[in-house]
Amino acid sequence: MRVMRSYRGNSIAGLVSHPARLSPLRSIFTGCRAVMLPRFGGPEVLELRENVPVPNLNPNEVLVRAKAVSINPLDCRIRAGYGRSVLQPHLPVVIGRDISGEVAAVGNSVKAFKVGQEVFGALHPTALRGTYTDYGILSEEELIEKPSSVSHVEASAIPFAALTAWRALKSNARILEGQRLLVFGGGAVGFAAIQLGVAFGCHVTASCVGQTKERILAAGAEQAVDYLTEDIEVAVKGKFDAVLDTIGRPETERIGINFLRKGGNYMTLQGEAASLTDKYGFVIGLPLATSLLAKKKIQYQYSHGIDYWWTYMRADPEGLAEIQRLVGAGKLKIPVEKTFPITEVVAAHEAKEKKLVPGKVVLEL
Repeated sequence: MRVMRSYRGNSIAGLVSHPARLSPLRSIFTGCRAVMLPRFGGPEVLELRENVPVPNLNPNEVLVRAKAVSINPLDCRIRAGYGRSVLQPHLPVVIGRDISGEVAAVGNSVKAFKVGQEVFGALHPTALRGTYTDYGILSEEELIEKPSSVSHVEASAIPFAALTAWRALKSNARILEGQRLLVFGGGAVGFAAIQLGVAFGCHVTASCVGQTKERILAAGAEQAVDYLTEDIEVAVKGKFDAVLDTIGRPETERIGINFLRKGGNYMTLQGEAASLTDKYGFVIGLPLATSLLAKKKIQYQYSHGIDYWWTYMRADPEGLAEIQRLVGAGKLKIPVEKTFPITEVVAAHEAKEKKLVPGKVVLEL
């Protein structure tokens, strides 16, 4: 069996600062199925291809035989062209961020995992080789052992959303026990943030829609407001220490900012770094995004005395360990609405695109 060598940068930083390293470990896995994105567009552009090369492992990397991978909103946005300034030169690429499966091989510096071990984890948002494939490659710090109490389907729905919420609450807001947290949106990231906030000992209030209200209250939130039938500015009382806005509209930003007490933190998932870079290129777009963020930080610090953040998922071994503990204890879960075999990936993306499935969708391999 011929060993394949291929270029694989891990992130924007990897592309800009240094070339990819070639591993001294030669993988025996040379080809596999993978969902490729050959061009940007609707769900129909996705192609499940056979014999896609499996890159060599770098010393700190783990080859995971995927059992299940979940579909995140970011996957759909990338497919449609979000992040094209980074991805366009490298098409076709494999998309996907979450994964749950078994360790198939490890790099020569990996100590935490062994072949056959069940693991779950998530890639950084800018990774060029995603997880919609028989064999995903993640760094050691992006993975952790899967609790035996959850299936691969259940586990695959959790890490990217939960790590995004963890970064907002712990890295940005540095939220503490007894503080008040307001979450806009009860989707995967919002629901993860609610459960994490409850686990931290916070007083959690959330906005939601329809039937998710009962689920949010059952997860431990003290108040859930249906924004389609209730006025959140009337229904919710008092000030908050942190607001996580997973919706990111001007109206939710205005309301969230006004709900914060001085010294509080507003975090939005709808940062504009990628969209501005896509529109104007790196040379103009990144400085423009940096300037815009700085302007908002200064504006809200001056007008309201609060900190303003664009928050993104990042690998965080401490966060992943806490997520694993909570998942194992039954205190953190992301309900899976529907599963599709990987061969029906186009139908799965269509279901999300047309909002036929409101909750989490998982692809099984």
